[in-house]
Amino acid sequence: MVDAPPTPGVTVSPDGKTMVLVHRENLPPIGELARPMERLAGLRLDAATNGRHGPRRYVGLTLKDIETGEERDVRLPDEVGVGYPSWAPSADRFAFTLTRRDGIELWVCELRNGRAAMVADNINLAAGGFQWMNDSRTIVARTIPSGRGAMPERSVVPTGPVMQESEGRTSPVRTYQDLLSDQHDESMFDWLMQSQIVKVQTDKQRVTAIGKPAVYTTVSASPDGNYLLVGRLEKPYSYLLTYWSFPITYEVWDRGGAFVATIAEKPLRDSVPIGGVETGRRSIGWQLNAASTLVWAEALDGGDPKAEVDERDRVVMLDAPFAGDGVEVARLEDRYRGALWIDRGELAMVSEYDRDERWSRTWLVDFATPGSNPRLVFERNIQDRFADPGRPMSAMNAYGRSVVAVDDGHVHLRGSGATPEGDRPFLRRMSLESFEVQELWRNSGESYESVVDLLAANGSRVLTSFETVNTPPNYYIRDLNAGSRTPVTAFEDPQPELRGVHKEFVKYERSDGVELSATLYLPADYEDGTRLPLVVWAYPREFNDARTASQVSGSPHRFTRIGGYSHLFLLTQGYAVLDRAAMPVIGSDPETVNDTFIDQIVDAAQAAIDYAVERGIADRERVAVGGHSYGAFMTANLLAHSDLFAAGIARSGAYNRTLTPFGFQSERRTFWEASDVYFNLSPFMHADQINEPTLLIHGAVDNNSGTFPMQSERLYHAVKGHGGTVRLVMLPHESHGYRARESVLHVLAEQIEWLDRHVKGKSPSPSVE
Repeated sequence: MVDAPPTPGVTVSPDGKTMVLVHRENLPPIGELARPMERLAGLRLDAATNGRHGPRRYVGLTLKDIETGEERDVRLPDEVGVGYPSWAPSADRFAFTLTRRDGIELWVCELRNGRAAMVADNINLAAGGFQWMNDSRTIVARTIPSGRGAMPERSVVPTGPVMQESEGRTSPVRTYQDLLSDQHDESMFDWLMQSQIVKVQTDKQRVTAIGKPAVYTTVSASPDGNYLLVGRLEKPYSYLLTYWSFPITYEVWDRGGAFVATIAEKPLRDSVPIGGVETGRRSIGWQLNAASTLVWAEALDGGDPKAEVDERDRVVMLDAPFAGDGVEVARLEDRYRGALWIDRGELAMVSEYDRDERWSRTWLVDFATPGSNPRLVFERNIQDRFADPGRPMSAMNAYGRSVVAVDDGHVHLRGSGATPEGDRPFLRRMSLESFEVQELWRNSGESYESVVDLLAANGSRVLTSFETVNTPPNYYIRDLNAGSRTPVTAFEDPQPELRGVHKEFVKYERSDGVELSATLYLPADYEDGTRLPLVVWAYPREFNDARTASQVSGSPHRFTRIGGYSHLFLLTQGYAVLDRAAMPVIGSDPETVNDTFIDQIVDAAQAAIDYAVERGIADRERVAVGGHSYGAFMTANLLAHSDLFAAGIARSGAYNRTLTPFGFQSERRTFWEASDVYFNLSPFMHADQINEPTLLIHGAVDNNSGTFPMQSERLYHAVKGHGGTVRLVMLPHESHGYRARESVLHVLAEQIEWLDRHVKGKSPSPSVE
């Protein structure tokens, strides 16, 4: 079952006629993860390829005609990694990267003959990706500079100490990993990240250099193709921050590389308030429905989310030739979150967000008339899934950019359609004048179907993904007028062993009346009335109110597939699983919501167990709890502060919050502002109370913020030192999630053996309710 082939990824051409099936690598061997890795400034790089480190994800491409179903495999070299396709605006070709063991190439596939060929080599993917120009024949990319020299070698003899200094400026930073640590790291970072911007004429396979080599993190062509926006890192670098906080200069060049204007010169961003934003111009990018206009946001509150102001941000635009301060388009009461450009004039949907209320507003703004009154399109609590209006669907505009598609003054919205009974995806049509919404279609019945793409501009024909509990997801053409559904793909069931598994949505209440939900899974051979060992798997989330906390997510009608090291493999070993068991932490004030974290998760765990016992599925003596990342943090706290569980599995967690002193997850206070909360919420501080068998699993090179491998090592030492039953498994070469086949199989074996020994093997309760 672990080795079952994964379902291909899918990308649809801009004209809706062709689908590319992107074949995935299932589980790579550990040897792929063991390749030498350079950990620099928040990046993990492979010096041999000059790209990101890690095993290949995609290994093949197949062209499929959506109307006829005809398939053509794209011939590629053996043993290579394939990047995800990027469509040319003309829809007659797409580009992708091809990674060999010693380098990266840029390839283009022509749909007319299905052939792919290399158009450029020595691509530098460490620095970033590539972009089609609007002529559909030219690509802007970055290559390794010619004559860059040999890779820097670390001297055996140090040149001196590593020194850092601060001169009284407040510089709160989250806990990051893979940072620069010395001068050699700086040299390696420059050697790998420095790139030459090039223009690739794909039909002639001609590569032309633009500008001079530098460490470019942004290279973006204007919609009309006449200008380039480039972001170039400057020194000094930081040993406390990742590269995206390094000093950077943004410039505009003409298409030949000649300097036009400086847009922003940003210093090291080490003084940004926690949860805040930098001052000055930020989120700089092109207006996608105009020829050559830059748009950015500027903070009006000093970037401080705690500042009491009437307006937090303003949105500014600047036309070519990019002189002056720009024109203010709109002012926002809350923090700017981005813009969706619309294929109608210069309209955009501009979003803002209030982090305290978790409230989002989306405005229709006309950039052709700066200062005109925006019109409110949507507003809601972002955690209110039932009120989610859906997301606008896109198409390529005349500039070859993906923008919100418009048909006769209307846009189409697709959404998950959350309801109290589970998700019911929909397609809606909304007027840009009145904002009136018409629902064109909604999923119904004992199935799960969602819209993937529009095949007709008016939404009458769409590409959908359809599945049921017993049939795997496949793509269909749905004709909304005829009410018909025509198959496009026929992917087979990769895991027929699971078809008898019972799956259902269940609801129950916490003692304070908050309604909770989970997905209950029972083994294929389950007999009614049998009490099984139970695993409660969860991840805690914070909410402002009980109403949103009680909303369900997911669908009981989806196909069940188990991948990787999923805890759902325990179904094959005779366990019941209460998956995604709700663990809401509710507080009207986001600043203090964690003050009652422990009480609330213990109460939710008690409610989950009570439900399973009263249902006759489980008995109280044979219940385990598990979680990954913040779910592992939850697991360790439940074991330390309750006696509800027989054992626990905690994977890739953080257990000592004093090691993340400037905040964690949604905690906004620092350790020095709420030391009692940090102490109380740290399972490490209560290791003497963890008296249930605990399995700790962690990737040895975990780079997730806060979840250092040390976190599991120290908790193991603490529990062991107090005589607890604990096992620590450190997975070589693995990060926050685990990818190698050997690692995945080992994790599954560890989990099964641990629960068999400490949960399944226990005697059932002598009497149960």
